[in-house]
Amino acid sequence: MSQSDHQTKPAPYEPGRFASTVAYYQRYRLAYPDRLIARVAGLCGLRPGDPVLDLGAGTGMLAVGFAKLGMAVTAMDPEPGMLAACGEAARAAGVTVTLRQGSSYDLTPDTGPFKLVTMGRSFHWMDRAATLQMLERIIVPDGGVALFHDAHPPVAENAWFKVLREVQDRFGRSDEAHVRERRGGHSRYEPFLFASAFTQLDGLSVTIRQTLTSDDLIGRAFSMSTCSREKLGPRAEEFAGALTAALRELSPDGTFAEVAELVALLARRPQ
Repeated sequence: MSQSDHQTKPAPYEPGRFASTVAYYQRYRLAYPDRLIARVAGLCGLRPGDPVLDLGAGTGMLAVGFAKLGMAVTAMDPEPGMLAACGEAARAAGVTVTLRQGSSYDLTPDTGPFKLVTMGRSFHWMDRAATLQMLERIIVPDGGVALFHDAHPPVAENAWFKVLREVQDRFGRSDEAHVRERRGGHSRYEPFLFASAFTQLDGLSVTIRQTLTSDDLIGRAFSMSTCSREKLGPRAEEFAGALTAALRELSPDGTFAEVAELVALLARRPQ
């Protein structure tokens, strides 16, 4: 299979994939720091009231963050439970977010216009080339696309990350199509962006350090669709036990340090 085949073949669309992960996602997934969101907004030239679409919004980590800056945010996600959690997060933050059920496959030319479309850990689930083609039609000329994700540098403090992946792989993570794609070296966003109208790229990042417990890491694992309770079914408790045992060998007191890089890639049309 050629590189272009990898770049254009979308992951299988499974609208209910995250149904059982909502509570775990909301509590245990890494949030995007306010200062990272503010830097993206500033670089994109956003002003209060500008329309922003958070595509694949999940529990609203980005939607609420941009709404707190005064943007008119629409949060779009195919999972009703995710949208409900996003609405709760918006109310708790004292901001307004428009909720819309749907996925990238539901975008139409009259969905916009938007000054910015954000995606947090969701772009790899989409038909990326087709999504960008539609975004070209609904993003205003001086607007952009911001792709957010997180990474764990290979530092000693992140030894738990390898342990987590090893246990997940034993329970089927490595069989997932998007995981196989990453092993093949085709998970980067840049090839898709350089094949689109959004070829002016700026990367921004914030690195954090925090303390986690074994329970935090088990919750983080269940927030991932590759090892969700729904996917694991009757093996969910076996998975939790195996992960607990592996983590205990690494840290008998059950505490861990996490060094994480929260990253945003802002893509705009050349000026």
